[in-house]
Amino acid sequence: MPIIMASSKRSSKAKVALEFANKGYCGSKAFYYHGVKVHILGLKRTGTLPLPQYIGLTPASNHDLLALRQITPYFQGGEVYADKAYIDALEREILKEQEVDILTPVKKASVQETWFLFEKLLSTSVSRVRQPIESFFNWIQEKTGIQVASKVRSYKGLMVHVFGRLTAMFLLAFNS
Repeated sequence: MPIIMASSKRSSKAKVALEFANKGYCGSKAFYYHGVKVHILGLKRTGTLPLPQYIGLTPASNHDLLALRQITPYFQGGEVYADKAYIDALEREILKEQEVDILTPVKKASVQETWFLFEKLLSTSVSRVRQPIESFFNWIQEKTGIQVASKVRSYKGLMVHVFGRLTAMFLLAFNS
Protein backbone atom coordinates (compact mmCIF):
# COMPACT_ATOMS: atom_id res chain seq x y z
CA MET A 1 0.00 0.00 0.00
CA PRO A 2 1.58 3.33 -1.01
CA ILE A 3 2.02 6.14 1.50
CA ILE A 4 1.96 9.22 -0.72
CA MET A 5 3.87 12.31 0.37
CA ALA A 6 3.82 13.92 -3.08
CA SER A 7 2.07 12.63 -6.19
CA SER A 8 2.41 12.96 -9.95
CA LYS A 9 4.22 16.14 -11.04
CA ARG A 10 5.44 17.03 -7.55
CA SER A 11 7.02 13.60 -6.98
CA SER A 12 10.20 14.42 -8.93
CA LYS A 13 10.92 17.55 -6.91
CA ALA A 14 9.99 16.22 -3.45
CA LYS A 15 12.67 16.56 -0.78
CA VAL A 16 10.93 15.29 2.34
CA ALA A 17 12.43 12.37 4.31
CA LEU A 18 14.97 11.59 1.59
CA GLU A 19 16.83 9.30 4.02
CA PHE A 20 14.03 6.75 3.48
CA ALA A 21 11.31 7.96 1.10
CA ASN A 22 11.79 8.25 -2.64
CA LYS A 23 9.96 8.20 -5.98
CA GLY A 24 8.11 5.05 -6.94
CA TYR A 25 5.35 3.82 -9.19
CA CYS A 26 2.02 2.40 -8.07
CA GLY A 27 1.00 -0.07 -10.76
CA SER A 28 -2.52 -0.68 -9.46
CA LYS A 29 -3.32 3.05 -9.48
CA ALA A 30 -1.03 3.86 -12.45
CA PHE A 31 0.81 6.90 -11.09
CA TYR A 32 4.19 8.00 -9.76
CA TYR A 33 4.57 9.28 -6.22
CA HIS A 34 7.15 10.25 -3.61
CA GLY A 35 6.79 8.24 -0.43
CA VAL A 36 7.04 4.75 1.00
CA LYS A 37 5.20 1.45 0.83
CA VAL A 38 3.61 -0.47 3.69
CA HIS A 39 3.72 -4.26 3.34
CA ILE A 40 1.42 -6.43 5.43
CA LEU A 41 1.50 -10.21 5.66
CA GLY A 42 -1.72 -11.33 7.30
CA LEU A 43 -2.95 -14.57 8.80
CA LYS A 44 -6.11 -15.76 7.05
CA ARG A 45 -9.20 -15.82 9.27
CA THR A 46 -12.47 -17.15 7.87
CA GLY A 47 -15.28 -14.61 7.67
CA THR A 48 -13.27 -11.61 8.88
CA LEU A 49 -10.28 -9.42 8.13
CA PRO A 50 -6.80 -11.00 8.25
CA LEU A 51 -4.67 -10.73 11.38
CA PRO A 52 -1.40 -8.90 10.54
CA GLN A 53 1.67 -11.03 11.28
CA TYR A 54 4.27 -8.82 9.62
CA ILE A 55 4.22 -5.12 8.83
CA GLY A 56 7.13 -3.61 6.95
CA LEU A 57 8.00 -0.27 5.42
CA THR A 58 10.17 0.17 2.32
CA PRO A 59 11.07 3.11 0.06
CA ALA A 60 8.59 3.58 -2.79
CA SER A 61 11.11 2.55 -5.44
CA ASN A 62 11.84 -0.86 -3.87
CA HIS A 63 10.25 -3.84 -5.56
CA ASP A 64 7.73 -5.69 -3.37
CA LEU A 65 9.84 -8.83 -3.69
CA LEU A 66 12.56 -7.21 -1.54
CA ALA A 67 10.15 -6.96 1.39
CA LEU A 68 9.27 -10.65 1.00
CA ARG A 69 12.94 -11.64 0.87
CA GLN A 70 13.54 -9.93 4.23
CA ILE A 71 11.05 -12.18 6.00
CA THR A 72 11.42 -15.40 3.97
CA PRO A 73 13.90 -16.94 6.47
CA TYR A 74 11.18 -16.86 9.16
CA PHE A 75 8.63 -18.92 7.19
CA GLN A 76 8.17 -22.60 8.03
CA GLY A 77 5.39 -24.53 6.32
CA GLY A 78 2.09 -23.24 5.02
CA GLU A 79 0.84 -21.18 2.13
CA VAL A 80 1.43 -17.59 1.07
CA TYR A 81 -1.09 -15.94 -1.26
CA ALA A 82 0.44 -12.97 -3.04
CA ASP A 83 -0.18 -10.71 -6.02
CA LYS A 84 1.65 -10.90 -9.35
CA ALA A 85 4.55 -8.75 -8.10
CA TYR A 86 5.77 -11.71 -6.06
CA ILE A 87 6.24 -14.09 -8.99
CA ASP A 88 9.88 -15.17 -8.78
CA ALA A 89 11.34 -18.61 -9.52
CA LEU A 90 14.25 -18.27 -7.07
CA GLU A 91 12.02 -17.14 -4.21
CA ARG A 92 9.59 -19.96 -4.99
CA GLU A 93 12.46 -22.50 -4.70
CA ILE A 94 13.71 -21.04 -1.40
CA LEU A 95 10.20 -21.17 0.04
CA LYS A 96 9.69 -24.72 -1.26
CA GLU A 97 12.75 -25.84 0.75
CA GLN A 98 11.02 -24.38 3.82
CA GLU A 99 7.81 -26.27 2.93
CA VAL A 100 5.99 -23.05 2.00
CA ASP A 101 3.86 -22.78 -1.13
CA ILE A 102 3.58 -19.31 -2.64
CA LEU A 103 0.48 -18.95 -4.77
CA THR A 104 0.07 -16.02 -7.15
CA PRO A 105 -2.28 -15.24 -10.01
CA VAL A 106 -0.87 -16.29 -13.39
CA LYS A 107 0.76 -13.60 -15.50
CA LYS A 108 -0.37 -13.90 -19.09
CA ALA A 109 2.56 -13.83 -21.53
CA SER A 110 2.55 -10.84 -23.88
CA VAL A 111 2.15 -13.13 -26.93
CA GLN A 112 -0.54 -15.24 -25.27
CA GLU A 113 -3.99 -14.29 -26.55
CA THR A 114 -6.17 -16.42 -24.30
CA TRP A 115 -5.98 -17.99 -20.86
CA PHE A 116 -5.67 -21.72 -20.41
CA LEU A 117 -8.46 -23.09 -18.21
CA PHE A 118 -6.16 -24.07 -15.31
CA GLU A 119 -4.51 -20.62 -15.38
CA LYS A 120 -7.86 -18.91 -15.16
CA LEU A 121 -9.02 -21.19 -12.33
CA LEU A 122 -5.78 -20.70 -10.36
CA SER A 123 -5.86 -16.93 -10.78
CA THR A 124 -9.51 -16.77 -9.72
CA SER A 125 -8.97 -18.93 -6.65
CA VAL A 126 -5.86 -17.01 -5.52
CA SER A 127 -7.69 -13.71 -6.03
CA ARG A 128 -10.60 -14.94 -3.89
CA VAL A 129 -8.25 -15.83 -1.04
CA ARG A 130 -6.42 -12.48 -1.42
CA GLN A 131 -9.62 -10.43 -1.46
CA PRO A 132 -9.79 -10.04 2.35
CA ILE A 133 -6.28 -8.51 2.50
CA GLU A 134 -7.27 -6.05 -0.24
CA SER A 135 -10.38 -5.23 1.81
CA PHE A 136 -8.14 -4.84 4.85
CA PHE A 137 -5.95 -2.28 3.04
CA ASN A 138 -9.07 -0.41 1.98
CA TRP A 139 -10.44 -0.51 5.54
CA ILE A 140 -7.16 0.86 6.95
CA GLN A 141 -7.23 3.73 4.43
CA GLU A 142 -10.90 4.49 5.14
CA LYS A 143 -10.48 4.52 8.92
CA THR A 144 -7.07 6.19 9.25
CA GLY A 145 -6.32 8.05 5.98
CA ILE A 146 -2.84 6.53 6.10
CA GLN A 147 -2.11 6.88 2.37
CA VAL A 148 -2.29 10.69 2.38
CA ALA A 149 0.93 11.95 3.97
CA SER A 150 1.23 15.29 2.16
CA LYS A 151 1.61 17.24 5.42
CA VAL A 152 4.60 15.16 6.59
CA ARG A 153 7.78 17.27 6.68
CA SER A 154 10.50 14.97 8.08
CA TYR A 155 11.63 11.37 8.50
CA LYS A 156 10.44 11.34 12.11
CA GLY A 157 7.12 12.83 11.03
CA LEU A 158 6.76 10.09 8.42
CA MET A 159 7.38 7.38 11.03
CA VAL A 160 4.85 8.97 13.40
CA HIS A 161 2.32 9.25 10.55
CA VAL A 162 2.64 5.63 9.44
CA PHE A 163 3.06 3.85 12.75
CA GLY A 164 0.66 6.12 14.59
CA ARG A 165 -2.07 5.33 12.10
CA LEU A 166 -1.24 1.64 12.14
CA THR A 167 -1.53 1.73 15.94
CA ALA A 168 -4.92 3.42 15.59
CA MET A 169 -5.90 0.68 13.13
CA PHE A 170 -4.98 -2.01 15.68
CA LEU A 171 -6.98 -0.26 18.38
CA LEU A 172 -10.00 0.04 16.09
CA ALA A 173 -9.84 -3.48 14.69
CA PHE A 174 -8.77 -5.62 17.59
CA ASN A 175 -9.99 -3.79 20.68
CA SER A 176 -13.71 -4.16 20.16
